[in-house]
Amino acid sequence: MSDRKAPPAVSATDVPARTKSSNYPEPYFSRMAKREKRALGDFFGLRNFGVNLTTLAPGGESALLHAHSRQEEMIYVLQGHPTLVTESGETPLEPGMCAGFRAGGSAHQLVNGTDQAVVILEIGDRPADDSVRYPDADLQAVPRGDGTWRFTHRDGTPY
Repeated sequence: MSDRKAPPAVSATDVPARTKSSNYPEPYFSRMAKREKRALGDFFGLRNFGVNLTTLAPGGESALLHAHSRQEEMIYVLQGHPTLVTESGETPLEPGMCAGFRAGGSAHQLVNGTDQAVVILEIGDRPADDSVRYPDADLQAVPRGDGTWRFTHRDGTPY
């Protein structure tokens, strides 16, 4: 997060997009090539929760199917028609719809199966000692303590 002083308000699209599309190791990193995140919360120096303006190009994914142990998340669809994928099925979404994900709950992701861009607002808290499970991938994530993630295979061996 930045220590610089942000202006009191900006157009969300003026916040620079992240330069790296993902922190996932390969073979998962390249799956996020059609995702663009603008870290609005980081731009304003927020520490307790994060807010991202995320655009998914056609064929894009918001993340791998995942569930956090301690973090709670919420999404709000601004534009387009993504599909919410959870461990229990798929739900088509449209602008104005939202979904929330409790810590320790069902794994989830958004997929853009359309030929139009999808724009969503992602909001999540930033609890200490969070971990992430990925039921469809040989991957798990734990925090390093510096705000980054350490990714390992399910058996604990590093990537």
